[in-house]
Amino acid sequence: MGRTTRRTAVLGGMHNKLVFYPERPFARPLFGFLWLLLFGAALLFSAGCSKQQSLQALFQKSTPHQAYARQLHQAGLDQRPAGRAWLAAAAQALRDSLVVTLPFAETGYFRPERPAAASYRYAVQAGEQVHVSLALAPGTNARVFLDAFEMVPGRAPAPLANADTLTLDFRYRAETSGQHLLRVQPELLAAGRYTLRLSREPSLSIFPVMGRSDAAAGSFWGADRDGGARRHEGIDIFAPRGTPAVAATAGYISRTGETTLGGRVVWLADAEHGEHLYYAHLDKQLVVPGQHVRAGDTLGLVGNTGNARTTVPHLHFGIYRSGQGALDPLPFVRRAGRPASAPTGPDRRGEFVRLRTAAVLRSSPESSQNTAIQQLIQASKQLPLLILGQQGAVLRVQTPTGQIGYVTAKAVEAAMAAPLRRLSLPVATELLVGPERAAPAWGALAARTPVVVLGQAARYSLLRGPQGEIGWAIL
Repeated sequence: MGRTTRRTAVLGGMHNKLVFYPERPFARPLFGFLWLLLFGAALLFSAGCSKQQSLQALFQKSTPHQAYARQLHQAGLDQRPAGRAWLAAAAQALRDSLVVTLPFAETGYFRPERPAAASYRYAVQAGEQVHVSLALAPGTNARVFLDAFEMVPGRAPAPLANADTLTLDFRYRAETSGQHLLRVQPELLAAGRYTLRLSREPSLSIFPVMGRSDAAAGSFWGADRDGGARRHEGIDIFAPRGTPAVAATAGYISRTGETTLGGRVVWLADAEHGEHLYYAHLDKQLVVPGQHVRAGDTLGLVGNTGNARTTVPHLHFGIYRSGQGALDPLPFVRRAGRPASAPTGPDRRGEFVRLRTAAVLRSSPESSQNTAIQQLIQASKQLPLLILGQQGAVLRVQTPTGQIGYVTAKAVEAAMAAPLRRLSLPVATELLVGPERAAPAWGALAARTPVVVLGQAARYSLLRGPQGEIGWAIL
């Protein structure tokens, strides 16, 4: 008996059909010998990970993602199609990323039948802290790996911070300005929904002037001084005379004194980061060299000494890094912005759509953004797109070949609401994972089964059966 006939007979006896691209994948069983074998191996693998020796204990220098990949190799799963696809998706995510602006929030969708990784690229400034938070939807029981990287042209991505399902909320500090990337990837066979949030925060725990915030800053980094002869290497924070100037972080007092420009000054050494915090124009100094202070301790009182004697009282606050010189202190102390809110309205994740007119999918949810790394994808009206994520009125979609981009919700229509055509299958038909000859089959539909065609990609049609079965076939 041939492969198609045998599967059709089994399905007919069980009154069930295999499902590819399920609308609710975590509510449907996985079938097929290959996937049962892989699923069994994955269960054994997961059981091994629950031993007292965790992956991180076994590989102390590895991230959870790297340790998991190594376990796939040890179990031989990296030689199977799904394992190879998982590793390839992880590598691809570091090359092709979506561009977002912080703060950012998006709801996303994991597909069990097609391993994938989402990645988001965003700009950072030295001194700010990035807050990463991922929440899994109720009923989603999957291990998820979060990895942040620094992206420098011509260099390999440099790991910055990471987490897995045990801690899906973490913060890390940006040491230099540039581009960072966050990769989100679930374990093999994972299915479900999530909400990702990215936001900026100050890395210094205390604002340097008591009772004030960055709203009190009136002169910023780089402003002209002395008729353009020099640049302002700090920010000026205005406050009444005598307002406490406080330690923005714990450290020790490396120097105090009085200079022509700064007047009465205090230098606070942050040994953890190799930086020196500079407090100038003080009316009084209340610490001495060598003294250890905690964040929030008073170092002096705001004044207008030095070359600020003709101005209203304020604190000149600067940050100097060993070997680099002055840094813009504003990102270190700028208030955290309002976090981006998660999308509201109907949850369309997992739905197939098509474009109303032929258009371009963008690599950023901001349609006006045009960056050197932006990649545009031309999509036709017949091409089915799977919604992987939502951000307000913008959808993150995936093409049948795995390319990912953003499109506005008003630019698409539900494939089920406007199918390309309806027909009855002339012969028993296998449902393939993708629109290509080498794609594995996830199931089969019997002859004379009524189906609707949701989209077209070259010679392949995306079919949906009467029980919600979805897959690719050549008609």
